Amino acid sequence: MEIVSVLRSALAEKVGRRRFELWFGESTRLELVDGTLTIGVPNRLFQDWLRTNFRLHIENACLTALGTRPPLNFRVDPTLPDPHLAKSSSAAKVVPAGAVATLPQASLLAPSSGAAKSAAAGELPAGAPRRRFANLDSFVVGRNNRLARTTAQLVVERPGEMSPLLVYGSTGIGKTHLLQGIWTSARRTNRDMRILYLTTEQFTTEFLAALRGGGLPSFRQKYRGVSLLILDDLQFLAGKRATLVELLYTIDALQRQGHQLVFSADRAPADLTDLGQELTTRLQGGMVCRIEPPEYETRLGIAGHMARRMGLEVPADVLQFMAARLTNHARELSGALCRLQATSQALGVRITLPMAEEALSELVRHSSRAVRLPDIEKAVCSAFGLEPQCLQSSRKAKRVSQPRMLAMWLARKYTRAALSEIGQYFGRRSHSTVISAQHRVDGWLAENMSLELADHTWNVDDAIRHVERYLQAG
Repeated sequence: MEIVSVLRSALAEKVGRRRFELWFGESTRLELVDGTLTIGVPNRLFQDWLRTNFRLHIENACLTALGTRPPLNFRVDPTLPDPHLAKSSSAAKVVPAGAVATLPQASLLAPSSGAAKSAAAGELPAGAPRRRFANLDSFVVGRNNRLARTTAQLVVERPGEMSPLLVYGSTGIGKTHLLQGIWTSARRTNRDMRILYLTTEQFTTEFLAALRGGGLPSFRQKYRGVSLLILDDLQFLAGKRATLVELLYTIDALQRQGHQLVFSADRAPADLTDLGQELTTRLQGGMVCRIEPPEYETRLGIAGHMARRMGLEVPADVLQFMAARLTNHARELSGALCRLQATSQALGVRITLPMAEEALSELVRHSSRAVRLPDIEKAVCSAFGLEPQCLQSSRKAKRVSQPRMLAMWLARKYTRAALSEIGQYFGRRSHSTVISAQHRVDGWLAENMSLELADHTWNVDDAIRHVERYLQAG
């Protein structure tokens, strides 16, 4: 009970007393079992909202109270009271947009005992994916992730040919969804196939428990006897020397058997220097796929898919508003839809564009700053050492025309400016010139071309990322 009291106080301090009472009332149950913190909620609205908005707070509260960050398992428990059902049976009250009726104080349970179940063939360990949308069919494909998605399908169809596979990129862009999709599709394709999916944090916890308890032979038999091993968040292993050595031996054993390994990380192998050269060279010897942040069309598709999965009727103009204004990652879109659902249920109104603009105003304000055409021009000129305003000139030399085409392409990606507005800004050109520039750059990307920019040869993908770093720096 002492641990419960400390954890409870730490969580309330992290999120604030009002939000603590609002989201961690009697409708939410937290239970620590065998080192995993399970968060039980009555419905998917609560589950998605807590996962999106409070995961970091919960982890930090655990670190403060317990000295460690246990794996979190968000689970829908129908036996818990649904505050919306309780609300509908009482007198309706008008609440501010985005708010939900205050819930009673939370009840945190003390750690309970229970034997951990080892994962059998095709089963997931505790905390592994159980969401319906975690499959390859529901993975929204765009230019930012097409290579990774295609490679994932090849891994499912011909396991072992592209091993190891590393998918990397920033947070919230779909790495975990893709890995879960590989697990789901592989299990559906061959139910006799031995598959394990888990985070590297779970791998480390199991390894250390086996090391201390004398269970290394069983641990090694479990992990080196699978046909497909999927490890999420590889960067977590930084500084964990003993676990890294064990993983290296596991990789070598599975590679010798021709089996498939799949990893995710937040950086490219060359940037994972704190994992050691032996591991990074093994990663570079396989297939490495980068996932970029989603562009507008992909964000629009993701928002539409999430809305259908949640059973929400969201008008097209609201989806377009979200895709245009929430540009950081897919989790922003998930959080926005949860807020729209909560607001719609709390106020008893349909989701419309004016309602969405009001309910999401805070999220939009805290999202990435609006990118303007002058920002694009400044970033391109700074990246390639061009004199200011040369992109607005009539000069047709390749030294200027190619950066100008890149600028138009980036303007289409990052701004809501019309084709005519982009053309007018970059040298009084027509909208057809902007379309042509976009097709040219798309062709360069498809052919992986090299460009001579600023007296330097750039791969076109590297050149775009170089400009985007200047753009993000402001």
